[in-house]
Amino acid sequence: MELDQEESSSEEPEQSDVSLPDDPESVMASVSEQKPSEPNVWKLSMHVVTWNVASAAPPKDLSDLLQLNNQDLDLDMYVIGLQEMNSGIVSFISDTAFEDPWSSFFMDVLAPLSFVKVSHVRMQGLLLLIFVKYHHLPFIQILSTKSTPTGLYGYWPSPAYSVSCLRWDLGSETPGRGNKGGVNICLRLYGYYVSVINCHLPPHIANNDKRLEHFDRILEMQNFEGYDIPNILDHDLILWFGDMNFRIEDLGLHFVRECIANQYYSALWEKDQLRIAKKQDLLLREFQEGPLLFPPTYKFDKNSNNYDTSEKRRKPAWTDRILWRLKRQPQATSYMSNPSTYFFLTLKHYGSHMMYYISDHKPVTGTFDLELKPLVSAPMITLMPESLWTIENDMLISYSSEPDFLSSPWDWIGLYKVYMNISEIPDTEDYFLLCYYSSILNSIAGISTPFKIPLRFFLKEDPLSEEEPQTPEHTGE
Repeated sequence: MELDQEESSSEEPEQSDVSLPDDPESVMASVSEQKPSEPNVWKLSMHVVTWNVASAAPPKDLSDLLQLNNQDLDLDMYVIGLQEMNSGIVSFISDTAFEDPWSSFFMDVLAPLSFVKVSHVRMQGLLLLIFVKYHHLPFIQILSTKSTPTGLYGYWPSPAYSVSCLRWDLGSETPGRGNKGGVNICLRLYGYYVSVINCHLPPHIANNDKRLEHFDRILEMQNFEGYDIPNILDHDLILWFGDMNFRIEDLGLHFVRECIANQYYSALWEKDQLRIAKKQDLLLREFQEGPLLFPPTYKFDKNSNNYDTSEKRRKPAWTDRILWRLKRQPQATSYMSNPSTYFFLTLKHYGSHMMYYISDHKPVTGTFDLELKPLVSAPMITLMPESLWTIENDMLISYSSEPDFLSSPWDWIGLYKVYMNISEIPDTEDYFLLCYYSSILNSIAGISTPFKIPLRFFLKEDPLSEEEPQTPEHTGE
């Protein structure tokens, strides 16, 4: 539902003529598509982050950004997109050989909470990461990762494309070049097609047409010919976010800052370039967004909450946005005509985080509830350890597969330590998971339930380290 304000009678409306909605929560609820009630659906909670970090290193604490202290929030999935990561030659080579500092930071924070990084893709300063709770792994298949550079001042070689192999981080790509453009991860989630795009579009208020051109180019390049993947517009969900660089037209700097100071954000909506473009572009109009009930997220003086005080004194704008598009339905009752499918997204919160000062942008997050009726509800592989693994016993594993599962000699089973947030676990035992990786599906086809392995299992003496008998010292006689 569009939150369009009535046209103002003048180019610069008076402050007394504008007001926020009486009930912002009702406005937030109205953004989500109306859906019929449906029993027996699964609900997944997803947190989306977009942040232009301006080449900065991670701060010490990102608890607020990741909503780690929100006791009412039980998240299943994190989708994190960064722009303008440090991509200098030394940093980029280092990040190619080793994991970049931001990815390592998120991994260190989320792994103890039972999250696993299932995929990532990087193109210069653009980075896209997806983390999920480990019990969702058998129901997620990473189909492709892709990068679409749109050029240095409009000049760049043709966009690159690749479908990467899945590893334990389940898919990654690090293309060589591109200062603007988009990176994409395409996956199947419980049988539904989902595409995630993190983008960085051209800056400056006069480049709006170029932004829209790059938006269209990135979308057009998300083709999957030869890979048995539907056209992106036929995916059940497109999640698109990033530093889109859309600005506020016409209104003067003083008026914009006064509206922000008095929280009269609705006075600025009508001149937001993205909202204007959505009125004119039928496809763009299909992408939804939450209400902009937070301050514009650009441009700030670094290490402060002050808008730009440099000589340029750039006008504040909502450059950092989160959009989504659900698959077109031929009619309102389409889900009723196909009762096996049910897929809806509801926005629960959309806002910025003003307490972070490392960049001239503030991060923006969106929290969603994804309700679906799984098309795949049982893992292809069921596996478990045989008996208790000890020094005395062999490590035996039993597993079974669904009748239609295709195995390969390149399949493998891995053992992984998991973090269990249970204080009663004694120090002498750790928890582990068995994971079955399918080389044909390029995904985890099954995981065991967590099981204990006594610490003494890992303390078996190495026979090679036993002290060797002493030989007589050679005296030369």
